[in-house]
Amino acid sequence: MPELEGTSDRKVSKQEPIIQLIIFRLGEEEYGIRIEQVKEVTITPEIARMPKTPAFVKGIANLRGDIIAVIDLEERFNLRPGGEPLPSVSYTLAIEAKDYTIGIVVREVPQPLSIPISIIEKAPEFIQDINIQDKYIEGIAKVEGRIIVVLDMLKLLTPSEIMQLQPKSESSPASVRTKP
Repeated sequence: MPELEGTSDRKVSKQEPIIQLIIFRLGEEEYGIRIEQVKEVTITPEIARMPKTPAFVKGIANLRGDIIAVIDLEERFNLRPGGEPLPSVSYTLAIEAKDYTIGIVVREVPQPLSIPISIIEKAPEFIQDINIQDKYIEGIAKVEGRIIVVLDMLKLLTPSEIMQLQPKSESSPASVRTKP
């Protein structure tokens, strides 16, 4: 009989939905992205700087024949002063959305992690209020003493930022120039 009790406890925990994340560091904090949002992870290719893009946009890169915009989330989130050069070796997570693919630069090798979806808590209200236009924080996961901010990469960029990263932006330079 004791064997049955032990196995029934294990079955209950195995039935809980599991989410797979790709974990990476930005500044001193750990962040996670759902694995299905990550197309691939690679050593950062050579980046060509683009004019008239926000500072956090490092430029464009050729990733297996696709030209993608490469962004630095440490600058986007103000976790590090802007303009600081990237390390000689960094890694890029290719994130594929419906209309675009972007690269996210990280300084260390991203790691996979599987966790029960139930441990991802909604971000505190004050964070949601501050980021009212930035709903890219899916939640906070506490795992063995670690705190991981789970991001929804598909909500990371604003529509105007996405327009700036589109290769077909030749038709809109006048609207870009009107900004002071």
